Order: sequence, then structure tokens, then C-alpha cells
Amino acid sequence: MDNIMVAGLLQEIMNDRGVPRNIKESLGESMGLLERKIPDNEKLSQILSVLDEAANDPNMSMAARTLIWNTVSAIEGIGSDAY
Repeated sequence: MDNIMVAGLLQEIMNDRGVPRNIKESLGESMGLLERKIPDNEKLSQILSVLDEAANDPNMSMAARTLIWNTVSAIEGIGSDAY
């Protein structure tokens, strides 16, 4: 898994002004997962769970929600390359 790429994708979402503060905090915590010594599939699963929750947040702008969906697709592609 390419941790740098995933971190970049998460950072892009965190820099979006349409993303609520609580979601940014969750994404920041998810970035911390990338440094932990746990299996890649577990990291991806936890990050995708946070992104799924974020996409369903009613305070999320439509543009930010679309960015999250695109990020989920990219991360799923990264994850499928790892197996």
C-alpha cells in the first residue's frame, strides 16, 4: 500500500473548506493509522469506514462529498493492488 498517496488524498479532503471540523479531526486520526504497525488491509478498512461516515454527514457540502467518494474509489484501487 502506498501510505504517502493515501495520506495525500486524506490531506486533500482535510484542506477542503466544505468539510466540517469533526470530520477533519477524524481524518487526521485516520492519517495516524498509516504509521502504525498493523496490516494494510486493516488500515484501509478503518480509513474507508471513517470516509463512509464522513460522506453520510448531513453537514458535508456536495462538493466535499464528491471528493470523499472519489477518494474512496482511489483508496479501494490502492487496496486491490496490494492483494
